[in-house]
Amino acid sequence: MNTTFSRTLLATSTLFISATSMAGGFQVNEHSATGLGRAFAGEAVIADNASVLSRNAAAMMMFDKDAISVGITVVKPDVSVKDSTYYGLNGNIDISNSLLKPRPEISGTQTPVYLEDIDGVAPTAVVPNFYYIHPINEKFAVGVAAYSNFGTGTEFESDYAAPIFGGKTSVQSMNLGLSLAYRANEHLSFGGGLDVIYGVGDLYRDINADMHGNIDITIPFKPGIHESGDINGQINALDVHATGVGFGANIGMVYEVNEGNRFGLSYKYSPEIEAKGDVKYLAASQQSDKIYLPLPDIAEFSGFHMITDKTAIHYSIQWIGWSAFDTIETEYDTIKEYHWKDSYHYAIGATHYLNNKWILRTGYMYDQTPVDELTSISIPDSDRQWFSAGFTYNWSSNTAIDFGFTYLIGEDVEVNERMEESLSIPSITATTHADAILAAIQLSHSF
Repeated sequence: MNTTFSRTLLATSTLFISATSMAGGFQVNEHSATGLGRAFAGEAVIADNASVLSRNAAAMMMFDKDAISVGITVVKPDVSVKDSTYYGLNGNIDISNSLLKPRPEISGTQTPVYLEDIDGVAPTAVVPNFYYIHPINEKFAVGVAAYSNFGTGTEFESDYAAPIFGGKTSVQSMNLGLSLAYRANEHLSFGGGLDVIYGVGDLYRDINADMHGNIDITIPFKPGIHESGDINGQINALDVHATGVGFGANIGMVYEVNEGNRFGLSYKYSPEIEAKGDVKYLAASQQSDKIYLPLPDIAEFSGFHMITDKTAIHYSIQWIGWSAFDTIETEYDTIKEYHWKDSYHYAIGATHYLNNKWILRTGYMYDQTPVDELTSISIPDSDRQWFSAGFTYNWSSNTAIDFGFTYLIGEDVEVNERMEESLSIPSITATTHADAILAAIQLSHSF
């Protein structure tokens, strides 16, 4: 294998194209067991324990004692990729341009590779959370929260025949927030806070080839590139391990009509994370040690209504500004274009206060995908439906144990993924599907 020629050919053919997907719609909703048990319907206003801090700081004014909540959520995805056909860098290939068409074009013959159906590419994840609320007096309260708003992960086998579209993707984040709330009057409260978001990302992609290639690139006033040779083997195309910190903010309000009816509204500003570390990108014009990850803002409206002395209904509408997630870039190059769209989720639920010991809840959510036309197999995202149930057991008047369960159902997605729309190879067509089971447990205490 001619290593110098191989790198020249592959770098030239990918200089104007993207590395594969970093993540699909990678918002993390799993902030509490109580919320999971009702599909997060009414989450910005119910305030049944300290986990409300993850959605609306203003709701802290509904607490008259210190409150603490700690919990974990286990997410077990079921992701499958089937009916896959891969068109790779094989056969004969020519890369050329001209003074009239300076952008290099790829032409030649490719042999399709029909891939086996696979599943289990997304590992089980554990999402922890912690919340503490301290009422200062009847007018003010402060709170501390630690949870995650964003995260995802897939890992294909090392011998997967389309490694440029598979590989490893891992994004993890932790949100540490400090919030303050103020009660204006018996009906209206306001809140806000600052968030420190710490993120860790690992991306790995290879590209394989079995071909004879010719490069004929004309560069004005320079010698250009004129080479030919063979490539047989696999070369690393992208290898990223980076960590970064960003600073966000949130504001919110709660309007209490009376003891059994209230509304909540909140808004979260999410920053662009500048992550530093090892960034190796085959098609880079210059090597960089930084990568930029834009995150979406989130707005939510919730309502809560007691319809009998023991039963309540509650609902939420959440907007996620995923159109901000347009590209992933280094200092010098665009690694991936996404062109996502803003999305919404709609949730409705019910809570039944059975007696002093038991509280039962259920909920349903319709969760829209932000993925528009550019689909990917690495995080197969689709519209999702959440079917949820849960309960609270009041161990004492001050201590409660919560459990929540959700079965999340996705849809089949027809993927036609290319490194770039103007190039025919590498590319893959497939049908992806993602379901998940989520279970959470939480301990809440007031004192």
